[in-house]
Amino acid sequence: MRYASRVPIDLTQFERGEPFAGDYHATLTALQHRLAQLQVAQIVHRKRALIIFEGWTGSGKRGALKRLGAAGDPGHISTRGVGGAEASDDERHWLAPFWSALPPPGDTTIFYRSWYRRLVEERSSGRTDDKRWSRACDEINEFEAQQRDHGTLLIKLFFHVTPDVQLARLRERQQDPWRRHLMAEHDIASITQRERTSDVLHDMFAQTDTRWAPWQVIDANDKHSGRIATLTALADVLTKAIPAEPPAEGEKVVPIRPKKSA
Repeated sequence: MRYASRVPIDLTQFERGEPFAGDYHATLTALQHRLAQLQVAQIVHRKRALIIFEGWTGSGKRGALKRLGAAGDPGHISTRGVGGAEASDDERHWLAPFWSALPPPGDTTIFYRSWYRRLVEERSSGRTDDKRWSRACDEINEFEAQQRDHGTLLIKLFFHVTPDVQLARLRERQQDPWRRHLMAEHDIASITQRERTSDVLHDMFAQTDTRWAPWQVIDANDKHSGRIATLTALADVLTKAIPAEPPAEGEKVVPIRPKKSA
């Protein structure tokens, strides 16, 4: 089954990297407060949410995730880090691990990398042929449509940086005596295979940027601007999807009745 893309996504249109023009800390605090209020409404109205953080290595995903995490109630947020193709479980259907991580009503699951990671890595390295690639994209579209039909809000973010910015950030990591131990082989591969990966990503967007699960690209070439753009995008989507007013009082509202004295 084929799904038509929306307006094609061109990553080169997200490379301006302009520094944030306002008061970064004040804007960040205001956005975190807004997201905290939205989460209360989400919990009360029992709305599920899935948030995907995808993007280049060194594109600021973790920094944005930290700022998002500081905005919410951790009791209702689960963050799942997803390994690459080398960490896959070939004994089950490749989407099986994600089914078991779906959020209950009122909760949010954040995938730091997602079902797209293994797919893109295998395609970029030539381990997936055209038939398997197309089938996997179809399975993703159907999986995401099922989540939408179940009432789950799905937000897909892709963090983009230019090759020069990516290289500079990874070199900075290598020079850090602690952070360089966190770098893996796929981090280096993201530089050496960047041109091939770019082609794969544009094909991925063409096949999986659907009306029920659209991609949003974050220009993350400036760290502060990227973080503000991320939290703004999330807040705007949640504002549209979650009722602004609390439910009517009923049996779910537990009154406080002081105990009568004898």
